[in-house]
Amino acid sequence: MWFPTKDMMISLAILLLVLLTPCSSSYWNTQNKIKTAIHYSPGIELGPGSVSNRIYYDIEFPRGHVALKGVTAEVVDEAGNPVPLHQTYLHHWGLFRYYESKSKLLTDTRYDPHRVLHMSHSSSNSHILVRNSGICQGIILGQYYGIGSETRGTNTDIPDPFGLEIGNPAEVPEGYEEKWYLNIHAIDTRGVEDKLGCTECRCDLYNVTMDEYGIPLSPSYEGGLNCCYDQTQCRLKKGFQAPKRTLYLRYTVKWIDWNDNVVPVKIYVLDVTDTLKISDTSNIESSDHNCLVEYKVDPCNSESKKDNECLHVKRTRLPMQKGGYVVYGVAHQHSGGIGSTLYGQDGRVICTSMPNYGSGDEAGNESGYIVGMSTCYPKPGSVKIFDGEKLTLESNYSRSTRSHTGVMGIFYLLVAEQLPDEHCG
Repeated sequence: MWFPTKDMMISLAILLLVLLTPCSSSYWNTQNKIKTAIHYSPGIELGPGSVSNRIYYDIEFPRGHVALKGVTAEVVDEAGNPVPLHQTYLHHWGLFRYYESKSKLLTDTRYDPHRVLHMSHSSSNSHILVRNSGICQGIILGQYYGIGSETRGTNTDIPDPFGLEIGNPAEVPEGYEEKWYLNIHAIDTRGVEDKLGCTECRCDLYNVTMDEYGIPLSPSYEGGLNCCYDQTQCRLKKGFQAPKRTLYLRYTVKWIDWNDNVVPVKIYVLDVTDTLKISDTSNIESSDHNCLVEYKVDPCNSESKKDNECLHVKRTRLPMQKGGYVVYGVAHQHSGGIGSTLYGQDGRVICTSMPNYGSGDEAGNESGYIVGMSTCYPKPGSVKIFDGEKLTLESNYSRSTRSHTGVMGIFYLLVAEQLPDEHCG
């Protein structure tokens, strides 16, 4: 007859203990299988020099109580082939979460007013935006995912055991259901006079003097989002012709079913243009944020060239009401960007994110374009932001003989308020 030895009994006991420990890596690997789905946006019709900047509601997205593990995207043609940036420039895409009323009637939300915002000014309030955790005002930069030209080469994966919780039925207001929408801003640059000028939305190239709401632009406004709105047209080379075509944003979503072993993270989107005004120094919640999203980089003058100082540095200081442990960080910049850094109040580096420029013609390696941003994945617990800490965000651009218009200095952070061992305890 076979009898287990004492050593075998101890080994079996250890194995059983590991398997029954909710937050053990073995349990995580066996119980949390990542699911993946590939979806396509509605068709985006573009002709040479044309612009599409539209919102697509109720897109295909995981339903139910799950933890997001990553979302990536790229522009493709009708055959599914990736479209290079020198043909169609992906200015930005954004993925937003919202609640839609089942009965189209207003109900009491009873949730954090900073994250839950009415999207409609009508009495029905049938749509309610659920923004990220901050810190800009209103609906500005409220997306959960979304970047620009660098999207193909930028990692968005959330490491184990962390995840972004969505679809929690306890958070959805009564009478509403959770849905998602996409904002896609694409510029067709086939045959245009000035590709960089079109992607920087220079007003003269678009022959625009008013914004999309008919409000006259300031004479000092050279370019930016107010000049390349939906259905505007960038100037073409004389005689250039090419057919319209239908493109799509192909987005890939990764997620797992929610369970108590997932450590939740919050998304913070910071903006270097944020001209923060603190109306009550004792209460960060009363701070008046003013995120402008984009800014202008002036050209390098002859004196600066002589001194090799053709560098534009923009900084802002931002207090974080609620801190936590940094799980992930990445910056978003436009052409001319040379990196961005987030510093703690004591000057320590929380995350530095650098652009990767392409060197070829193929999609994902387009010369002169940012095709990826480096990311930060600190060892869990090694980088902490303290409650109330004042962070400094710095965005650096190189300056040339002409200005850069409509540039951005945005920083994404994923922050966990607990470490895995604290979460399990």
